[in-house]
Amino acid sequence: MSGPQAAPGGSAQNVTFPSNGRTAHGYLALPPQGVGPGLVVVQEWWGLTGHMTAMVDRFAAEGFVALAPDLYGGATTHDRAEAARMLAALPADRAARDLGGAVDLLLEHPQVVGDAVGVVGFCMGGGLALLLAADQGDRVAAVVPFYGLPKIPGFAYRGLTAHVLGHYGEQDASLTEKAVDDAAMLIGEATDRRPEIHFYPAGHAFMNDENLLGTYDPLQARIAWQRTLSFLWGHLG
Repeated sequence: MSGPQAAPGGSAQNVTFPSNGRTAHGYLALPPQGVGPGLVVVQEWWGLTGHMTAMVDRFAAEGFVALAPDLYGGATTHDRAEAARMLAALPADRAARDLGGAVDLLLEHPQVVGDAVGVVGFCMGGGLALLLAADQGDRVAAVVPFYGLPKIPGFAYRGLTAHVLGHYGEQDASLTEKAVDDAAMLIGEATDRRPEIHFYPAGHAFMNDENLLGTYDPLQARIAWQRTLSFLWGHLG
């Protein structure tokens, strides 16, 4: 691979890369020191929005070479019905394979250190992050899902070797604590990893200061952010 190239599309896209037999686009940010561990950031169902690119920039500022693949090809929305339609048109198993190209890009990038990457995902991206980690095996060392789980019925987490840190809201109407606990048990049964799961006194998307649900919680977001940084550096540093 010759490396990332400038993308022809939307303003949030600044790289293109081969993925699953076609060309993918994304947003890449480099750390101030120039080199660092690779980190895939997986979008919410709204698309590669300003919140997602800001999150990539935040991770880069903390020392990571961070990449958010654009799974919707430049489309974004703040309409729930439209987001649901875009999500329905993106099969989770295909998206996980597409995201494999992002792992390839980072592991081949001259400014990435280490032989494995981290993955962080939000909402829809939280589930995809776990799918990607299971698909990529030892190439993913740490995975951090925020308020999301895989939507594939019966998914057994086979192949997952990464350490897992999960962040979930106690007041999240879309995802029950039981569902999260069941997933943690499945991960424990399928792997030698014991997931670290945190529940917060908050609703869905509590990290997203742009979310239309009114559930952004700056205090819980700061706590989850610090836990995430400590976790990632503990397994990628």
